[in-house]
Amino acid sequence: MTTIKDSVHDHIELEGVATDLVDTPQVQRLRRIAQLGTVKLVYPSANHTRFEHSLGVYHLASHALEQLSVEGVQAERVRAAALLHDVGHAPFSHNVEELLHQYTGLYHDDVNGLIANTEVGDVLADHGLDPDRVANLIAGEGQYGQLVSGELDVDRMDYLVRDAHHTGVPYGTIDHERLVRELTFVDGELVLDEGNVQTAESLLLARALMNPTVYTHPVARISKAMLRRATERLLDSPDIEAGAVRRMDDYDLVSAMRMNDGTAGFARRYDSRDLYKRAVWAEYHDVPDSLRTADPKELRAVEADVAERCELDTSEVIVDVPPEPSMKESTSKVLVNGDVRRLEDQSPLVTALRTAQREQWRLGVYTVADATDRVGRAAAERLGLDIEGALVADVTPGVTATLDEFEGASR
Repeated sequence: MTTIKDSVHDHIELEGVATDLVDTPQVQRLRRIAQLGTVKLVYPSANHTRFEHSLGVYHLASHALEQLSVEGVQAERVRAAALLHDVGHAPFSHNVEELLHQYTGLYHDDVNGLIANTEVGDVLADHGLDPDRVANLIAGEGQYGQLVSGELDVDRMDYLVRDAHHTGVPYGTIDHERLVRELTFVDGELVLDEGNVQTAESLLLARALMNPTVYTHPVARISKAMLRRATERLLDSPDIEAGAVRRMDDYDLVSAMRMNDGTAGFARRYDSRDLYKRAVWAEYHDVPDSLRTADPKELRAVEADVAERCELDTSEVIVDVPPEPSMKESTSKVLVNGDVRRLEDQSPLVTALRTAQREQWRLGVYTVADATDRVGRAAAERLGLDIEGALVADVTPGVTATLDEFEGASR
């Protein structure tokens, strides 16, 4: 057994297959993948990695298995899946995942080949575990896959607490020990036992508060959007393949960008935190449905058109359309008077949080600091938005605020 000191869970004990898996190159690579990607440009202490998060998920999964009285080979499979659940992540975690999916057809939990054909597969085989069955658990398949990837998974429980701890914000604090203790299976479904509607609501509320404060903070959104565009330009290079980028770590990706003429400018901006500013910040109800569902090619055409109108390089205009608001946690199941019910059908809090989530949604257009006013007006006109309502205006008429001036963005 190996004991590891953790900043969130105190001591984590690795046993069985985990003691060998943790030293494979695929798991050690996670030390070089930031858990929150570019969020560290907003919260300087958010330097934690996918490696320590994976240890935390393993720790909570082990406790959940004990509470559920799951033992033997099945328990070892779940522990292995918990430790390995993030090995498929690309550099900077989720920031470039959707872009790489367009090239590879793979998301971070599509790990069958990665697990089966690397040192990880050898370790699993040595311990009598089928790599494909472990990969299926990572994808959330089957009864026990819900523990690793589902509405009440231990992944979510760890990252909320860990992200709150490392950013210093109080909103992600949840009673994860109670959540684990109250898990049970009913007809193969993972649910929270009787008397835990408020426990489920706490998970939902924590995620709802962390989202605008940390995960979609305006500065984080701008830096993520810049990273995605730079990665897209990097993939235009004939000697760079999406599959290779997917297996890079954060340092590999930034280094590749520094050495590429098309992305060196972004690398310089990233290194010095010289980020674009907001030119447009439009609310959900002010954005046409067709624009909220526009595909990447359409958005690139808009960027090129606005850049040409404003005499800028195409890379200096970014249109950032976030996904439709969603709340996966609202479908988690709780036992109420012996019946399994979805949280959204039991809690009036869900409706209020969905309303708040939609009110917080914003379409952004970002550009270099000295072009925000003209880009904002050109973009709003091109996108069919109300110009005055969409611009990020300072209190002084005719002046567009920089992001750090507007609502005191965290540094």
